[in-house]
Amino acid sequence: MATKIFLDPGHGGSDAGAGGNGLKEKDITLTIALETRRILLEEYEGVTVKMSREKDTTVSLTQRTNAANAWNATFYLSVHINAGGGTGFESYRYVENGSSTTMTAQKNIHAAVLSASGWKNRGQKWVSFHVLRESKMPALLTENGFIDTSSDAAKLKDTSFLKKLGRAHAEGIAKTFKLKKKSTPSPTGTLYRIIVGSWKDRTSAENHQNTLKKKGIDIWLWEYEKGKYRVVAGSFSNKSEADKASADLKKMGIDNWIAVVDQ
Repeated sequence: MATKIFLDPGHGGSDAGAGGNGLKEKDITLTIALETRRILLEEYEGVTVKMSREKDTTVSLTQRTNAANAWNATFYLSVHINAGGGTGFESYRYVENGSSTTMTAQKNIHAAVLSASGWKNRGQKWVSFHVLRESKMPALLTENGFIDTSSDAAKLKDTSFLKKLGRAHAEGIAKTFKLKKKSTPSPTGTLYRIIVGSWKDRTSAENHQNTLKKKGIDIWLWEYEKGKYRVVAGSFSNKSEADKASADLKKMGIDNWIAVVDQ
């Protein structure tokens, strides 16, 4: 059975979250979470991912936890950016002595983010936040730097740094749940993505994405060029694995093709 990871980019839509140095929390958390999803789906086996939001939309706290609970997620991860004039990274669980999975996840993700970011360690803490308290599965909330501190914000403005944070979260999750790496990527870093549709407007792409999700297919949206979207039904580093997955989808009556992506 697949490990089901629920990713929750904090805030969104009418709720911008914290702000400072020309940045909005809602934008940064989404970038980090999307990269975490990409790494998990493209580089690991036996994992599925659902997100509380995939774009800049308003989602209530109750809607977030209800979605994770209804999906019966294995693990809930909420990504946030801190504010208040401090510096560094900290993470939160719900109770002082959480479940063994919660404690292990916090240890692994915390260590991975600290290593990737070089930030000050503000500690592994516990608090009664809604998303931690009302989620029925092991859950963690991370606070990735301070948006109103210039030194932290300078890093948060760097897209490559945000991708490092996304990868760190993914690797911490993978270590916790002992996810198996997919076949070793080719030396060039080539990926074979299975595309089930391509559109020039996001709404049409999302409608197709939602249709396929109802069929139980784990897919995501890829903005391969500015304003152009593709719906991806799988990403592989091994061409033969991509060919097999593509053939399986065609047997289900789902047209698709394979796009070669060099990282």
